[in-house]
Amino acid sequence: MSVSLRSATVNDLPHITAIYRDSVLNGTASYEITPPNEEEMAGRFQAIQEKAYPYIVAEDQGGAFLGYAYASAFRTRPAYRWMVEDSIYLAPEARGHGVGGLLLKALVESCQTLGFRQMIAVIGGAHPASVAVHRSAGFTEVGLLKGTGYKHGRWLDTMLMQKALGDGAESDPDLGVYPGTLFEG
Repeated sequence: MSVSLRSATVNDLPHITAIYRDSVLNGTASYEITPPNEEEMAGRFQAIQEKAYPYIVAEDQGGAFLGYAYASAFRTRPAYRWMVEDSIYLAPEARGHGVGGLLLKALVESCQTLGFRQMIAVIGGAHPASVAVHRSAGFTEVGLLKGTGYKHGRWLDTMLMQKALGDGAESDPDLGVYPGTLFEG
């Protein structure tokens, strides 16, 4: 499958909303129960864009929308500003074809270029395919939270995985680079 990646735009919101809707209704990646509408997704998209976090979409050669990934704040307190959380959602037909790995690789590279030092994956349902994609991208398991969500008639665990970006915690960050501008004092 030939895949191209690009930055997301507001014109992608119908596709983003549809993919997320499927994930909410049929999957465990999100612990939401009721899928948000396009207006709510537009607000979420805008909040990520305003902070200049990367938001990437994947399409096939014919322009079919395959999935999307974005980074966002793991927590909003200033000392966390060097850490981002990744999110990846795929259309059902794109799963198992390497699209998630391509999106994750591009997201990691973009966040590293922006000066972030850590990326964390909060994997709902401890989904084996998502764990495998993150592991193949160099993430390590840092925790398993048992019984954190109840969805589809069962209790779900949440896997936490982490990857150092750039120097990680081996050196002090440059307080004048991008991540330091994301949060107010």
